[in-house]
Amino acid sequence: MGIFSRRKEKRNIDQKTADFIKGIDLDTGQTSKSGVDVDEETSLNISAVYACVKVIAETIASLPLFLLKELPNGDNERAKQHPLYSVLHDSPNNEMTSFTFREMLMTNLLLWGNAYALIKRDANGHVTELYPLKSKNMVVERDSATNTIKYTYTNNKGLTKTYKPRQVLHIPAFSFDGIVGVSPITYAREAMGLALATEEFGARFFGNGARPGGVLEHPGVVKDPEKLRDSWNKVYQGTRNSHKVAVLEEGMKYHEIGMSPEDSQFLQTRSFQLNEICRIFRVPPHMIGDLSRSTFSNIEHQSIDFVVHTITSWIVRWEQAIAKALLSDEERSIYYAKFNVNGLMRGDFNSRMSGYAIARQNGWMSANEIRALEDMNKIPNDQGGDLYLLNGNMITATQAGGRTGGAPNEIKQGGQNGTQ
Repeated sequence: MGIFSRRKEKRNIDQKTADFIKGIDLDTGQTSKSGVDVDEETSLNISAVYACVKVIAETIASLPLFLLKELPNGDNERAKQHPLYSVLHDSPNNEMTSFTFREMLMTNLLLWGNAYALIKRDANGHVTELYPLKSKNMVVERDSATNTIKYTYTNNKGLTKTYKPRQVLHIPAFSFDGIVGVSPITYAREAMGLALATEEFGARFFGNGARPGGVLEHPGVVKDPEKLRDSWNKVYQGTRNSHKVAVLEEGMKYHEIGMSPEDSQFLQTRSFQLNEICRIFRVPPHMIGDLSRSTFSNIEHQSIDFVVHTITSWIVRWEQAIAKALLSDEERSIYYAKFNVNGLMRGDFNSRMSGYAIARQNGWMSANEIRALEDMNKIPNDQGGDLYLLNGNMITATQAGGRTGGAPNEIKQGGQNGTQ
């Protein structure tokens, strides 16, 4: 097992690697039809987008991630002696925890449709470090000369470096070519733009004293209209000055223009856009604070549905990308990465106890296996903690055989007391 011993000395980053870990901001925003510029970063100004990205990224980052080894008898065990185990479970590099690393990659994956990490290996070819790379700074293309995929990364100084597939952990999202994932922000730009536009409208609406724009009509000629406008705004503009009584002199009249929030269905639009964004990311609305359609009876099932139909697909992408990029062909036949989602699927206390009782009474779970799922200490083996039990009145089908058209055969003595 010497080849799997991991060096404990402090790992240093060479200057070239450090330079390329840092990214630069590239302007990729486009204007939506609502007139608002929308890109992957500005979309986070929408509270629903921020909340959806956060809840998925934090869920993936908080799940235990293990490297498992398949044993000859079909069981598995944690491969703690393999260098990759600590990289995935504890710390991918000297600067980050496993949670921080996975949260960052998952955020990039949700917004840009791709997540990248630079792979550092030891002399034996085993992965010892992973450094996240910003998705917006990476270009993935096929090399015409070699017909292989290459990754070109731009650092904070505008310099570029090209990596081979073996040097990059790449996790793509939904894709048209199977190589590069597409950004959900790009294809949902109009929905994002409308959400940003309604937020901007609301901010301006209340910033102007909760009153739409209007016209001051004077029966004569105003000598200094700019001064009159500034004087009006000084007294009546802003939320603090809303609902003040206006005093109009010299026959002036105030005419309100524009639609009221009710006419423009402001609140309904905001509510619809929240559900629209939840639909894009497949997040139940109650998980980002919208309880308008949730009840105490369905929230648990919605949460389980979130794990089954949202989290599971992301987990599979992670597990398969890790196996493809971080394990050799020989290692993939023995080792595999696995997220543990048992904690998310536990349900309420009564449901868990009912399920455990069925498993215990039918002999396919022992007391210690049940206690392990509840984070409880084991019962000593001499007290029966590892025994598999069955109901005493259960017998085998062969013992209960019968004759056609007649009474069943007499059950043997061993079956009558249920000991067999």
